[in-house]
Amino acid sequence: MSGADLIALIVVLAGVGLAFWFSVRQQTHTFREEMHRLRQETQSALTTQIAHVVQSFNQQLGEVRAALQQGISEAGQLASQAQQTVGQRLAEATQLLTTVGQQLGGLQEAGRELRSAARTLESVLSGARTRGSFGEVALEQLLSDILPRDRFALQFRFATGAVVDAVVRMADKLLPIDSKFPLDSYRRLLEAASPEANEQSRREFARAVRKHVDDIAEKYIVPSEGTLEVAFMFVASESVYYELLVTEDGSGSVAAYCRSKRVVPVSPNTLYAHLAVVLMGLRGLQVEENARRLLGSLAGLQADLGAFAEVHAKLGTHLRNAQQSYADAAPKLEKMERSLAALARGELPQPVSELAERSD
Repeated sequence: MSGADLIALIVVLAGVGLAFWFSVRQQTHTFREEMHRLRQETQSALTTQIAHVVQSFNQQLGEVRAALQQGISEAGQLASQAQQTVGQRLAEATQLLTTVGQQLGGLQEAGRELRSAARTLESVLSGARTRGSFGEVALEQLLSDILPRDRFALQFRFATGAVVDAVVRMADKLLPIDSKFPLDSYRRLLEAASPEANEQSRREFARAVRKHVDDIAEKYIVPSEGTLEVAFMFVASESVYYELLVTEDGSGSVAAYCRSKRVVPVSPNTLYAHLAVVLMGLRGLQVEENARRLLGSLAGLQADLGAFAEVHAKLGTHLRNAQQSYADAAPKLEKMERSLAALARGELPQPVSELAERSD
């Protein structure tokens, strides 16, 4: 390439570069103006958005402030009501605690009284004589509650000198009732700590009961003195009575032994039932006695009725005779009236004797 051509190429390239530079400069200016415009629009929109957000935030903040103030006011009211309620509940709780304390004091006092009564009862029942007295008192109370006073007697003495706790009078028979309380042997049975001790205590309990049964059968079943062929053994404790019914030993059942001796064991509850049956029997005997008396009265009334019938027959005979005499006297009276009438007229009447003969 020649020098002229190279210069021409350089000039062309310089012209193109200059044109390109002017074009780039123009575009840069235009871009700057567009960026400035966009910045202003963006700033204006951002300012509007910020103002709107601030306004909305202020409005919401006002609503929150109002709601918060209302909530604080309501919370104050609720706190006041809660304080009043808590105060009332505390007062009620204090009153309840006071009442409970008083009741606990009464319960403790009742417990002390109960323990004292238990110790007293234990001391009362610790001796055979006092246990016997306890049973006799319970027996007397039961008899008094259900039977008329003339139907039983306490501490009845037989001709042999034996004294039974009570007898019930059944017409011409006596039902003996004696109180027995084998508490010592029963207590040992309860306190037995081993099977061997329990078995030994049970044998002792059965032996004690059989001895009581033998005493009652021998002393108080006395038909020659008007007793029934049976007697009651009153056991004043229901638990002892139950143990008596279920106890068995090498000799068999204690209850069966009682039946063989014609001795009926009874507790306070069962004695009441037995006495109710006895009372029904006494009432039946009373009805039978009243029936016998009524039959006797009817027999006397029948005799009186026979005597009255005899008198009535005699009276009937006399009345029939009087009626016949009345009928016979009527014609005679009529003739006499006719004679009196003739005499009144001045006629001579016939003699009365002739009138009588003619009337005959």
